Amino acid sequence: MPPTFLTPRTLVLAVLSVVLLGGCASFSADGGFGAVQSATQSRIQKDVVWARDEASRTQTQARIDALLAKPLSADDAVQIALLNNPRLQAAFNALGLAEADWIAAQRLPNPGVSIGRLTRGSEVEWERSLHLNLMRLLTMPMRIDIEQRLFEQTRRELVLNVLRLAADTRKAWVVAVAAKQSAHYQQQTMDAAEAGAELARRMAQVGNWSKLKQAREQSFYADAALAVARAEQTKLQARERLVRLLGLSTGDALQLPERLPDLPATLPALPDVEQQAMDSRLDLQATRLQTEALAKNLGLTRRTRFVNVLELGAISNSSNEVPLQRGYEISFELPLFDWGQTRVVQAESRYRQALERARETAVNARSEVREAYAMQQSQYAIARHLRDEIVPLKQRISEENQYRYNGMLIGVFELLADARSQIASVNAAIEAQRDFWLADADMQMALAGTPGKTPVTSLPPASADATGGH
Repeated sequence: MPPTFLTPRTLVLAVLSVVLLGGCASFSADGGFGAVQSATQSRIQKDVVWARDEASRTQTQARIDALLAKPLSADDAVQIALLNNPRLQAAFNALGLAEADWIAAQRLPNPGVSIGRLTRGSEVEWERSLHLNLMRLLTMPMRIDIEQRLFEQTRRELVLNVLRLAADTRKAWVVAVAAKQSAHYQQQTMDAAEAGAELARRMAQVGNWSKLKQAREQSFYADAALAVARAEQTKLQARERLVRLLGLSTGDALQLPERLPDLPATLPALPDVEQQAMDSRLDLQATRLQTEALAKNLGLTRRTRFVNVLELGAISNSSNEVPLQRGYEISFELPLFDWGQTRVVQAESRYRQALERARETAVNARSEVREAYAMQQSQYAIARHLRDEIVPLKQRISEENQYRYNGMLIGVFELLADARSQIASVNAAIEAQRDFWLADADMQMALAGTPGKTPVTSLPPASADATGGH
């Protein structure tokens, strides 16, 4: 049975509608980038720029230079990355490609023209025909709807890329500052170990210290020196990773603060954190749009399964011996061997695949946000415990040992061992503070989209041997 949409009335209505649609199809001034900017601004209060000309690049560079002229905060690092990261700038061009597909779907298909010249004796015959792809014309409204959904999906994915870069940059900044801060305390540990090793060497020379005790102090100093070297490596790696995310050719102008920001006084309670993620996550929204587009495409495939190519042509033949001939022709494929089942099965399979992936995304979203929330709360509790309990306790012990040393109740080596233990507790507090800010960045990303799988550079151990041997 022939498809119902090939009736004359339907054909006329379809032609009129697509002519109106095709007449107003034009590219937007910003290529759809305004939606990306507003979404970014509303979620993280940062600007994002698509540098498509020299003037915008110059303005962007001036802003980057101003931010680099002072010690770089986490927010400033995120802002520079959103302005300057080359991978992000390259990703923005996907928006132009998606808009071009959308505009192409709104425009009328180009007609085909053929001209032929035939001779028979003294007779010369000219054949002229004009062809129009009727099938593309009839399915044009559905194609426009599909491409519009794909364009919107591309915009949401770009916003998600922006948010991922912001989260990765914030985490890289936290790791870089923590590595710098830890390297500073590792140097203090080595200074204390060096002092102990030198004192042990002198006392051994005069016979007041055993070779075993001297070797233990020398071993601790060697371990501390190794820890310093590893801390410097970690600091360099963390700094260079941050430089790459910022899109800087060199890190010479990069000034990092001396320490991480303090822990917040409290954490906000999020009893409905799962529902917040389901309502706001961009990856879920993009998956829904993709599934809807595939559903539309499935309907289009089913409706056109029997007619793959349908063309309408106007014919005009003239000859120098006979009157002018006029007429029309309709050409289409006969479904003798391929009845369109393959295209329908492919479309149905893609749709079912998209449904399962959408379900997987929803399941993962709930799990990821629960995990991120639990990690944020846990790391906050650990960092506060170290800051409020362990470090002050080590400080009080150090003060008491100083009094005991002044009263000649303990020796200098016990005092040095206590100093090393105190430095080790400070290093542990730095690591816990770093881990909290990383967990906090993961939590914010879990509410916006899939958390990034960026490997976090580990800091070296707090010390080679916090107590040392005697």
